[in-house]
Amino acid sequence: MMKSANEMQMREKRRLQEHLLLARRVEDDRLVLDDATLAAALDGSRPLTPGERGALQASPLTARRLRQLALERRVQAARPAGAWNGSRGMLRAASGGALEPLVTEDGCWSLHLLDAGAGWRAILQLMPQAPFAPALLASRAPLVVRDGEGGIILAGRLDADGECEAGWPFAAVPAAHLQARGATFTVEPSRP
Repeated sequence: MMKSANEMQMREKRRLQEHLLLARRVEDDRLVLDDATLAAALDGSRPLTPGERGALQASPLTARRLRQLALERRVQAARPAGAWNGSRGMLRAASGGALEPLVTEDGCWSLHLLDAGAGWRAILQLMPQAPFAPALLASRAPLVVRDGEGGIILAGRLDADGECEAGWPFAAVPAAHLQARGATFTVEPSRP
């Protein structure tokens, strides 16, 4: 019983220290370490240098970002293998007016925006090498593709070929529409 009381006291002390560190405010605080550096420190692939540790301790904003990344890792680790929660992509510069397929940063989805003469078509395609492809194809879970402001580009279920298609729902052509909304798009499970 004594050991568990000591463990509880240590846990409470760590929680209090974390709260004090994260709650303090520093004028003109900014992120002093990038996500890649923080992630490498979290997974142990590269420890922080003494200068980086000092910068982290001096910047509550950076400490809060490190905590957020650690929480995201914990949530990710708790998900079942093959689970997917969304993908993000960016509009690349169009050459000669043609719009190349847009690929998500994780390489799991491509979004094709095709001029069909009477209007544009949006076709979402799941890449066969995506680690979650078998589960999504089997479940035929509903998906939604959103622009950078949350507008729905298309929503539906994947067909047997791993594609989902819809007419372009906006008045502006795809490149102009996406560019005006942060040049980003997301593919997500559709939530009721």
